[in-house]
Amino acid sequence: MSKNIKKLIQTIPLKPGIYQYFDKEGKLLYVGKAKALKNRVSSYFNNDQSKSGRLRLLVSKIADIKYIITDTELDALLLENTLIKKHNPRYNVMLKDDKTYPWICIKNEPYPKVFKTRTLIEDGSEYYGPYASVKMMNTILDLIKKTYKLRNCHYHFTKENIDKGKFKLCLEYHLGNCKGPCEGLQTKEDYDESIHEIRKLLKGDLNSVKSSMKEQMKVAANKLDFEQAQILKEKLLQIEKFQVKSTVVSPSIHNVDVFSIIEAEDLAYVNYIKVLNGAVVQGHTLELKKRLEESLEELLQVAIVELRNRFNSNSKEIIVPFIPSFEMDGLKFHKAQRGDKKKLLDLSERNAKYFMLDRRKQHEKTDPERHTKRILEGLKNDLRLKELPIQIECFDNSNIQGSNPTSACVVFKNAKPSKKDYRHFNIKTVEGPNDFASMEEAVYRRYKRLIEEGDPLPQLVIIDGGKGQLSSALKSLERLGLRGKIAVVGIAKRLEEIFYPGDSYPLFLDKKSESLKVIQHLRNEAHRFSLKHHRNRRSKSSLNSELENIEGIGKKTAEKLLKKFKSVKRIKEINDTELKELVGEKLATSIKSYFKS
Repeated sequence: MSKNIKKLIQTIPLKPGIYQYFDKEGKLLYVGKAKALKNRVSSYFNNDQSKSGRLRLLVSKIADIKYIITDTELDALLLENTLIKKHNPRYNVMLKDDKTYPWICIKNEPYPKVFKTRTLIEDGSEYYGPYASVKMMNTILDLIKKTYKLRNCHYHFTKENIDKGKFKLCLEYHLGNCKGPCEGLQTKEDYDESIHEIRKLLKGDLNSVKSSMKEQMKVAANKLDFEQAQILKEKLLQIEKFQVKSTVVSPSIHNVDVFSIIEAEDLAYVNYIKVLNGAVVQGHTLELKKRLEESLEELLQVAIVELRNRFNSNSKEIIVPFIPSFEMDGLKFHKAQRGDKKKLLDLSERNAKYFMLDRRKQHEKTDPERHTKRILEGLKNDLRLKELPIQIECFDNSNIQGSNPTSACVVFKNAKPSKKDYRHFNIKTVEGPNDFASMEEAVYRRYKRLIEEGDPLPQLVIIDGGKGQLSSALKSLERLGLRGKIAVVGIAKRLEEIFYPGDSYPLFLDKKSESLKVIQHLRNEAHRFSLKHHRNRRSKSSLNSELENIEGIGKKTAEKLLKKFKSVKRIKEINDTELKELVGEKLATSIKSYFKS
């Protein structure tokens, strides 16, 4: 730590606020927030060896520190979010989101129009949104159009112009989509009442609108105005139909934000759901790129502030997968564990997972090489390998109580199956059920052949089994002089433990990691391929044994017959002449007599 940095840290107060790190050229490197600025900034400069390489690199570049004191931690959080979006510092979490979301606008004019827009103009108009789901926004606009029959023309309506008869009824009126305010057929009061109800709808207050309509319906019915009562009934049915479509939980859950977070490698995905009266009215997933191995809590903080600001949320309750350590004035965090709120959290998590899978598919299509390299880098790091495992081979054994023992070797290149390189082995030197000896023979034969033919060796060998099978494979590699040149691990089926040679403690990979999924794929392929070959061999063996029951027929003759006629059924049906040509008159007579009896 330089003398200048030491002096700067001594002057930093123990108050909430944000800190900024600059390099020697005055470029902003990082913005952070803290409850106690001095403690947080000091923690970067201690000699903690567990710090990541990227964090140590950031610290080495810091030449100047600036800070801004705030009243509360929440203010610091909001200011941090604003500065990150404004300056996009190199070492801060990157929010991957460049979409411009649409809004629903109620235009500031005498007879307001209601329409969708992506441009916000400060002219006194009201804007509702933004809507991450365009489908949801169009559904709401369709409900408004069917229920309230508003104008969509561009005339400048004023009471004076209407009284002077400057406008004429258009086709929309004759189609029943407008009530004709241009010729005074709809009063200003009636039009404004519709706009008042639309405001409530856009705020998600469907129950209030329904109650108002029911009251108006009763009044109209009491006055024997059945036509107006029917119109109100149809409006009510439209709103109820919309509510049924969008309700996912109990209508008692009102004005709640739901956040869930999942992570994968250096990315995290935060899903946000807005709930009003049990209906999901907004939803969005944000992708965050980690820069300094930020914790899930730090990422969730960033996302909550960003998404609540973006969608203008005023809810006082937030449902989260875990209670964060920071507090926000007037807000209550709720960790959902059961009931309707847990269903909402599960829904949010599913949305985050689907978004993550969709992003991965997009990356695979646009840049397959980068996707492959990421998987191989993950395998290299997770399994502590010296080089990228471009070629991986996996072995598995099959036998039933020692009969017809076989082994299989499957090959993956660039994390994908290379089926033309798959090989199976009929075990020759082992009698009885001896899995270890079978593995030793298969591994020895495989790599002896590769060495003799000058073919490339794999960077990683996976043995399906525990320590015993792994030790047997290592014996073969040692005999061939390959021990230490090829990385070898074993995978046990029960708990998916990864065993290393000479290490008594297994490695447990994250159940959701891509590395474990690739290893499981290899293991399953090896098991499938080995089992298929073993079944074929058993089937052939059982056919041979039936033919060998015939007097004079040995193993070689049985195989000769099956090779020619393909099945025992055809041998039964074949004529004497063909049979005599292949095995002679004496054996042909024996075969025919056997099948007749």
